[in-house]
Order: sequence, then C-alpha cells, then structure tokens
Amino acid sequence: MKYKLILASASPRRKELLEQAGAEFEILPAQGEEVIAGTDPSQTVLELSWQKAEETAKRVQGSYVVILGADTVVAFENEILGKPRDEEDAKRMLELLSGNTHSVFTGVTMIIVREGRREIRSFFEETKVTMYPLKEEQILSYIRTGEPMDKAGAYAIQGKCAIYIKGIEGDYNNVVGLPLARIFQEMEQSGIEIL
Repeated sequence: MKYKLILASASPRRKELLEQAGAEFEILPAQGEEVIAGTDPSQTVLELSWQKAEETAKRVQGSYVVILGADTVVAFENEILGKPRDEEDAKRMLELLSGNTHSVFTGVTMIIVREGRREIRSFFEETKVTMYPLKEEQILSYIRTGEPMDKAGAYAIQGKCAIYIKGIEGDYNNVVGLPLARIFQEMEQSGIEIL
C-alpha cells in the first residue's frame, strides 16, 4: 500500500533531499511556535520534531498518510546553537565552531495514520562535524553573504561554508537537515511505501 507523505516543514533543504530520493510528497508546514523546554540536544530535537508533526497532523484528513516532522540543532560543548538572532550572534557561533568538532542533531517524528489508527515513530541522528580554523575576516565575509542567518549553528554545510569543513563523521544529509537513509529504513520496517 502506497502512503501519502506530508512534510511538516517549509525548509527548502528538506524539500530538496526528499526530491533527490524520488519521493512524492506534499508540504504542509507546522505553524505553531517552537517551544524548547530542555538543554539536551537529542531530547530537544525529538521534542521539536514531535511538536511539528503533531501540529500538522491535526490539519490532515485521510488514511495511509505519513506526517514527517524534523528539527535540526547544532551543539558545541553542551550549548545548543539554533538559528542566530542577528549578525553578532552568528559571529559568536562561528567563532565557537572554528577549529573545533561539534555535533549536529536532527530529530525526526513520523506520525503514521492507517485505518483509523495512529503510530508515532521518533528518533534522532547525530553527525560530528569538524571545521578548519576560521580567520575573523573569513567569518565576517561569510556572514555578509546572509547565508548563516536562517541556519542552525550559523552555517550551511551544502553552501558557501563547505570550504571550511575539514571532515564529518556520520550522515552528511543529517547536517543538511534530514537523515534520509534512516527515515527510509524506518519506513521500510513499518511497511510503508512512499516511492
């Protein structure tokens, strides 16, 4: 049985990743305010992904539907680095990450609706990313591009910041915003076809 996939996110990067996999899906972004309650990055992304999926699920009718919620944060030395508030905050984050290894956590919640029943599957992926040391002028030049301003941790691994990435340990797509392979493995285990 083929399921209808609904992405509860307006992220262009998540949309591109699903398209790259050949998935057919609709976009119905969550509209609620994200509420971060804790300080543990893995639990934070699980909670936020659940909030997004649950909020979108309330607006979806029908059976054989999968609502996919996701949230990504960057964490360095137990500090969660979300999207920067302003350019000064972006500079602070990039200075922290410069020459160091940090973790990127993406939480995923799938609400599976079939035959009037709901099943919730949640998990998170962690990828470690190491950056080369950045000079102040490189940081300021990167911030001037505007790219860091709507990204967790103030950088895009798939964008202009790629030249500063020394290495990664784990799933590259997870850093972009969606651990694609793990999602499809989880769906397969639940007997869900979306391709």
